[in-house]
Amino acid sequence: MMALALLGLTAQLAQGISPVTPPPVAPPPLTRSPIDWQALPPLPYRYTPRPTARMNAFVQSEFARSGCPLPEPSTGRVQVQVDVAVLIGEDHVVRATIPRAIACPTVEQYAAGLVVSYARGNLVPRFVNAGSWYRAVLVFDWAA
Repeated sequence: MMALALLGLTAQLAQGISPVTPPPVAPPPLTRSPIDWQALPPLPYRYTPRPTARMNAFVQSEFARSGCPLPEPSTGRVQVQVDVAVLIGEDHVVRATIPRAIACPTVEQYAAGLVVSYARGNLVPRFVNAGSWYRAVLVFDWAA
């Protein structure tokens, strides 16, 4: 059966008739995130981490390199906030991270990785419930 289909296609091409191409498939519609970001309690850090100058520079370079849309500068500075949902395991270790979409995937994944590093040995155990989700907020900031 496949051989006959190939013969038919070969015959069409030989006659100069282009095969019929199917219409393009429309991408699925965007859906809202199932995560209620405002309902997530903040990740209980012992010491609230802040992105370093090098981290801010990396995020700035990723926005420039990838063409991701930047938020409007305010008071001469650009601030990019990335929320990350964080699942804590029974041993008070991060088990999963889900960054909130900001239309810049490399920065989203970078922020999710930073949260894992920031949380290592830096959570207040009495405020962490195993198997619960929390929200970490990272703000990257640089001069416009």
